[in-house]
Amino acid sequence: MKVQFVASVSLVVKDPARSKSFYQDGLGLEFEGGEGDYVFTERLPGVKHFGLWPLAEAARACFGTDEWPNDVPVPTAGVEFEVEDVFAAAEELQAKGYKLLHGAKTEPWTQITARLISPEGVLVAVCYTPWFHDDDAGAQRR
Repeated sequence: MKVQFVASVSLVVKDPARSKSFYQDGLGLEFEGGEGDYVFTERLPGVKHFGLWPLAEAARACFGTDEWPNDVPVPTAGVEFEVEDVFAAAEELQAKGYKLLHGAKTEPWTQITARLISPEGVLVAVCYTPWFHDDDAGAQRR
C-alpha cells in the first residue's frame, strides 16, 4: 500500500455548535455541506504535512518545558492552518475572546506559529510555513 495523500481530517466533537463557531467564526473556515450536526468543507486546499508529534515536544513548543501543564487539556491531535499574517491572526483570535497558549513566535525550524486549544481539545495553530511558499515575500518576522 502507498498512501497518496490525506483525503480527510474530521475532528470528533462533543459540542458541535461550539466547535463550529470556533472553526467558522474564530478561524474563518467556510462549511459548504453537512447533514445534521456534521459539517464539512471540500474547498480548503490539501494537507501539506502529516506527522506524529510527541507530547513532550508539543509541550516544549507551547510552554518551553517537556511537561504538559496539568491545567491545560492534553491534546491528542494537532491541526495547523496556514494564514497570510500570523501576528494579525493571533490578535484577531484574542479579540474574539480565544485564549492563546502562546502568541505568534518563530519556531527553531523557522515556522511562525500561534497556538491554542480548540473546544474539543485539539492543539490548533495559525501559522506561516516558509518552505510551503515559492517566494520570499513571506518573511513575517516581527
